[in-house]
Amino acid sequence: MLDSEMRVALTRRPAGSSKMDRVFQKFAERLTESSHPNEAQQSMADVTAALRLSCFAYLALPRRPGGPPNLISTYPSSWTALYLQRGYESIDPVVRRAMREPKPFRWGLGIGPRSRSDSERTLFEEAAKFGIRCGFTFPIHDDHGAIAALSFATDEHRTSFERSLFEHAQSLRLIASFFHAHAKRFWTIDRMVAGVLLSPREHECLEWSARGKSAGEIGIILGIAERTAGFHLDNARAKLGVSSLRQAIVLLTESKSRK
Repeated sequence: MLDSEMRVALTRRPAGSSKMDRVFQKFAERLTESSHPNEAQQSMADVTAALRLSCFAYLALPRRPGGPPNLISTYPSSWTALYLQRGYESIDPVVRRAMREPKPFRWGLGIGPRSRSDSERTLFEEAAKFGIRCGFTFPIHDDHGAIAALSFATDEHRTSFERSLFEHAQSLRLIASFFHAHAKRFWTIDRMVAGVLLSPREHECLEWSARGKSAGEIGIILGIAERTAGFHLDNARAKLGVSSLRQAIVLLTESKSRK
């Protein structure tokens, strides 16, 4: 669900920041429309390219101990595959620090404590082989603690990289929270209705319809066309095998009562 205050903050920037106006506007619009992790990845990739931040990785921590994390990234796929396969998130000092501290921080080879464990040194050295040598991480916490982290990385210490992070740190922290608010939709079990998995957009539109909103009103709320909202509602109804939107809403309500 969109956070209206976050959306306003992203699309209304202070005077004199026309470049960031365009970056934020494009990011907010594309992310809002995304219904698949690949689309969300592209929205953040556009921000990364516009601010000359090389590449990014968004890692959502597992809800259950021992569960796999969820990852959206433009890091080399050969590295992320190896990272997930070996369960490196359990020893990654960047992830560990993000879990402890809510403030953004720098990391990499030659940065941080000199005394690292052998496994931590090995991880950093392996990452460097794939061009992930140093970076900056924005931890994402809620009332229950750490939930995710957004990192930007580069293959070496670059002045342009450091300068861009310094100039846009506050905005990037907001972007991290906004991105997480949308990305978490892709992995939630709450989209299961009557044994059918609805897409994030279908479930979102059906939720608003259950609150009495018309397709036109839903379009305004979500920043999409009325016809698009109607399209998602029709898809949800068809997937649920019912002939009316009212019946789909009943199934949604019943599913919620059982959760």
